[in-house]
Amino acid sequence: MTTVDTETPTTTTPDPLQGQLYIGGAWREASSGERTDVLNPATGQVAGSVAKATAQDVDDAVRAARQAFDSGVWSGLPARDRARVLHRVAELIRENAAELARLESLDVGKPLGIAQAVDVATAAEQYEYVSALTMQLDGAVRETPFPAHAFTRREAIGVVAAITPFNFPLILSSTKIAAALAMGNTVVHKPATDTPLTALAMARILAEAGVPDGVVNVVTGSGAVIGDALTSHPLVGKVAFTGSTEVGAHIAELAGKGLKPVTAELGGNGAHLVFADADLNVAIPSIIGGALFNAGQFCMAGTRILVERPIYDQVVEMLAQAVPGMNVGRPQEAATEMGPLVSQKQLDKVSGYLRDAREAGARIVAGGEPIELDGGFYHQPTVVADVADEDPIVAEEIFGPVLTVQPFDDEAEAVRRANATPYGLAAGVQTTDIGRAHRVTKQLQAGMVWVNTWGLLDPAMPFGGMKQSGFGREFGPEALAAYTQPKSVVFGL
Repeated sequence: MTTVDTETPTTTTPDPLQGQLYIGGAWREASSGERTDVLNPATGQVAGSVAKATAQDVDDAVRAARQAFDSGVWSGLPARDRARVLHRVAELIRENAAELARLESLDVGKPLGIAQAVDVATAAEQYEYVSALTMQLDGAVRETPFPAHAFTRREAIGVVAAITPFNFPLILSSTKIAAALAMGNTVVHKPATDTPLTALAMARILAEAGVPDGVVNVVTGSGAVIGDALTSHPLVGKVAFTGSTEVGAHIAELAGKGLKPVTAELGGNGAHLVFADADLNVAIPSIIGGALFNAGQFCMAGTRILVERPIYDQVVEMLAQAVPGMNVGRPQEAATEMGPLVSQKQLDKVSGYLRDAREAGARIVAGGEPIELDGGFYHQPTVVADVADEDPIVAEEIFGPVLTVQPFDDEAEAVRRANATPYGLAAGVQTTDIGRAHRVTKQLQAGMVWVNTWGLLDPAMPFGGMKQSGFGREFGPEALAAYTQPKSVVFGL
């Protein structure tokens, strides 16, 4: 961590690798002058630094957002005018795709091609989608038994605190910011400490598209300091959070003291059920992609593979043969399918789970070790068999490139064990029996269930969790509705 002199705010956009806070339409250093290093996960080396915001900076950002909201410079615009601006944001994301992908890859370590094809494309599609819905989500006339004209309105909430994680910084900020802006709110965005770069780049893009000063603000730095200050600030009207269940519970508790609504997309530990009638040419790629995409740093990852006993040994052997064929390497190389984990902390966490699993008698059938490459935080994609439901590597969210494989005997057992977890974010079913597919998906306690695939997401489809995987939904019209508050109006006749 370094310290710099606090400078006068400027409208000149800094390089994200020397990022400043973006407050009220101006770039500035933190009030303390402190900065935080940003590491490149592929090398473990410092790639740049960003301003380390204080509680005072958070207060400044929230007040700038509230002032912009009260002025009506954005909330008072006709919906079609907001829609035009948001559509322009989508266009600018595509025009800047190469740079955004470079920053996302540098931040998280994901392969450059995947960052552009998935992360950047999804962010653009999200802004495009909400721009189309902006003019459609409105109130309704209601029939009443008394002589009156009664109708409802959907109105913006005010200042939204958007707190986002390290694994998909661009996508998971866009899901919140785009929906909030579409409904006329203003935003203070706190990106993850480890991955702030695309948040700063997006501040520039939003301004260039025509989002007025103060409507979007970005504060970087410590999650404990900024997250708590944002969540508990009296001028914040709603909190949108993605992250761990533990932190989500803390955020919800703080927000609850101020009676603020919260959207929380939290941890997951998805079960992927493979029945004996499954087409394994479909199932095996779905299992691998569902568990190991983004080096397993995927809240909707399907890491618990439950296989019907007649094909259990066959599936284990197919995974043992296929998983080592994944190309793990430098993010900038076109052939790379999986890059490093985001940090040494995350690498150590994965190694710890595998160490404990070995000691408990688990069988590592593929992978299982870190990879030495350029000083980065790489780990082999790993398949673990002969594990019990209560083993931590099965029962807990690993958030790394590890999947476990276990047998089951019948449909009822598969559903029971899939649901025997505090999480309820995602699940999957591999079967060629359409009746079974409908029966099982209805019973699985998860906010999103895939059949004969995994991980397909679209801005039109809401996603979010049940149980300790959170509450509220992102994507779809459901997300936009959550950034409004209904008002009933009754005219006596």
